[in-house]
Amino acid sequence: MPASTALAVALLGLSAVTGAHAEGRHVLLHLRDPSITESSGLAVSQRHPGVLWTHNDGGQVADIEAIDSSGRTVATVQLGGIDPYDPEALAPGTDRRGRPVLFLGDIGDNSQRRPDVSVFRFLDPRHLRDQTVHARWYKFTYPDGPHDAEALMVRPSDGRIFIATKDVFEGHLYRAPAHLRTDRPNRLTKLQGLPPLITDGAFLNDGRLVLRSYLNGYLFDRRLALVASEAMPDQVQGESLAVDGGRLLVGSEGVHSAVWSVPLPSLPAASDTGALASSGAHRLTRPALVALGGAAALVVLVSATLVRRRRRGVGRRGITGA
Repeated sequence: MPASTALAVALLGLSAVTGAHAEGRHVLLHLRDPSITESSGLAVSQRHPGVLWTHNDGGQVADIEAIDSSGRTVATVQLGGIDPYDPEALAPGTDRRGRPVLFLGDIGDNSQRRPDVSVFRFLDPRHLRDQTVHARWYKFTYPDGPHDAEALMVRPSDGRIFIATKDVFEGHLYRAPAHLRTDRPNRLTKLQGLPPLITDGAFLNDGRLVLRSYLNGYLFDRRLALVASEAMPDQVQGESLAVDGGRLLVGSEGVHSAVWSVPLPSLPAASDTGALASSGAHRLTRPALVALGGAAALVVLVSATLVRRRRRGVGRRGITGA
């Protein structure tokens, strides 16, 4: 979504259900590479301590950048033979051999007309240097027609892929099959409704799920029930989220954008709604979700008349490998 739309949403003050805790939050780093103008995905390297992976939204090649603790780009990894449509998310995981891998989610579809979306899996490189790597290409279809999405999550316990759609009224969570095929599209399963305008997400190691929108973070228990909501740091266009031990890392689009550190203890640690009932945790009810989505939709429709974002054609190439 254009930055002007996200800013307009923020100006409306649509964080109706937030904890608004600011303790322990701080800017971890600023992305120093001026070529990273639309950082949309974020992941912590499993091989290289202190290194983050990010990527631009869009482009004619699939480049993923390695960022050190100072915000400097130390390596660029290009997925060989991939002509992306709209890459929006990055998630860590492991392959069947237990090797650390990354999943690039080419799942954006502003016009909602793609017949399928793609996820590319590649090894987290052993060496930080500019290089071209092979990626395994998985295609996915929705059971109810095309959707725009920016959030891709991989569950640590079983490597299952989840996609959260980005809708202005109510998003939805979809789950991929347990066993994926590369010779044909894999059909997603629709699970449940979500808050509007979800821009990224990640699983915690204990199976809980965190999603974010431009304004809020949402915590789901292991049964994927929504149990808490909390305001995200103020960002121009907050789009990315990663889990780093006991904290969340949240980023934004824009040149030299900041990556914030947000401590997990500010979100309830319990894994069931019963324990949360006595903690005073905020809950997002369906009426509140719909009301929030309706207000956000109005902003999006107005802003769409001011800014247009060009997207390239559906055609792209892929290469299978790691």
